[in-house]
Amino acid sequence: MIETKDRPYIFYELTNSLCAECLTKVEAKIIFQDECVYLVKNCLTHGRQKVLISTDIDYYKLSRSYLKPGQLPLRFNTETVRGCPYDCGLCPDHEQHSCLTLIEITDRCNLECPICYADSSPKSGNHRTMEEIEFMLDSLVKNEGEPDVVQLSGGEPTIHPQFFDIVELAKSKPIKHLMVNTNGVKIARDRAFAERLSQYKQGFEVYLQFDSLRPSPLIKLRGEDLTEVRKKALAHLNEFDISTNLVVTLQKGLNDDEIGEIIDFALTQPCVRGVTLQPIQSAGRLVNFDPAKDRLTVAEVRQKVLAQSKVFSPDDIIPVPCHPDCIAMAYALKSGEKTVPLSGLIGKDVLLSGARNTIQYEKDPAVKEKLFKLFSLNQTDKTTSHAVGDLLCCLPKLQFPPELNYKNIFRLIILEFLDRYNFDVRSVKRTCIHIAHKDGRIIPFDTYNMFYRDGVEASLPEPIVATLSRS
Repeated sequence: MIETKDRPYIFYELTNSLCAECLTKVEAKIIFQDECVYLVKNCLTHGRQKVLISTDIDYYKLSRSYLKPGQLPLRFNTETVRGCPYDCGLCPDHEQHSCLTLIEITDRCNLECPICYADSSPKSGNHRTMEEIEFMLDSLVKNEGEPDVVQLSGGEPTIHPQFFDIVELAKSKPIKHLMVNTNGVKIARDRAFAERLSQYKQGFEVYLQFDSLRPSPLIKLRGEDLTEVRKKALAHLNEFDISTNLVVTLQKGLNDDEIGEIIDFALTQPCVRGVTLQPIQSAGRLVNFDPAKDRLTVAEVRQKVLAQSKVFSPDDIIPVPCHPDCIAMAYALKSGEKTVPLSGLIGKDVLLSGARNTIQYEKDPAVKEKLFKLFSLNQTDKTTSHAVGDLLCCLPKLQFPPELNYKNIFRLIILEFLDRYNFDVRSVKRTCIHIAHKDGRIIPFDTYNMFYRDGVEASLPEPIVATLSRS
């Protein structure tokens, strides 16, 4: 009798991906093997390719259960003709509106980092004109009505000669929350600039590059030791009480061992409302990065947070329902040296029941008890609660007592972007982080960097250029 042999993996599901060499759409398997999740694809020209997409099978399965109906934009910008990702955007086949949209106001930067998805430098590109920027903003408003989060980005947006005119322009639009994505150099070296930023406190936040507490990783990621620049920028942001989010570009084996230290440090900074951990994607300028060895996934970063930080438990770091494959979040409240995670108390059913639900602390015994213990609130106080803020547009609003405000918020976000290696059509259709193209299209961040960024066309294979040129 001939015995049959089992395959060395479990075939979980089928999707579509891209060949990492020629960017042609190919069929791909999702498999479980050696306690990890892999994307296995086969290109007729370039052969078999295997990519790690998760180091935690259970969390990968959990993310599949955190799905909710996508939210439609008010309009679409392109037609669905060739299929994802060749019709951006947004085309009617995209499943999610714009939770966060980047408006790149300049191609230039005051640094030339070895790692830069936009390939910016002091010599590259141009500043956008006010007319171009207003057109991009207005295109987004036509799509969203009231955009949830808009991030002024670049390049380095603070070096634009009309930066404050652009901020005023953005604030004149019906945008709920405005961010400035910055390396902090201008804020550190120009106190008057930071002071002027403070007049926009309401619905305004600085998204501050903050990769490490050590010189060596900063030199490898940014080309120079920016330790003092980061300290001075935070000193000014604290001085003027400007809401700030620290964003950490993570590279495996370089700075992923200090995630816990960075979270602990962030909790000591009065101006900081959260930390975003963003693994490197294969896009733009990459020096000394091997996608096979240096890649970090959402699950692996989550595992490192749990191992290095005493603040969060596994129940606290949950998939975000609009794009659970690529975004995980923990939500907490802080007061002095005390921090209490709340995302694990909200409940999955509430998270998936709709974007505009409101959770009131006095109606949820578990949340109420946590708040009383942390803040010593008056249990008989029936004062009408007010909204501290949204977790994200796709998660419920939380309403807490008047003693609490936005200063008490602390968010931890793990945000992974797709690239030519880990690209999954099923997943990218849900992405809610987009970039406004100067021609008025609103394009998913992942596909923008692969196909639609100015200058990228020169590096694309000819058949893909031909496909996109028919858009």
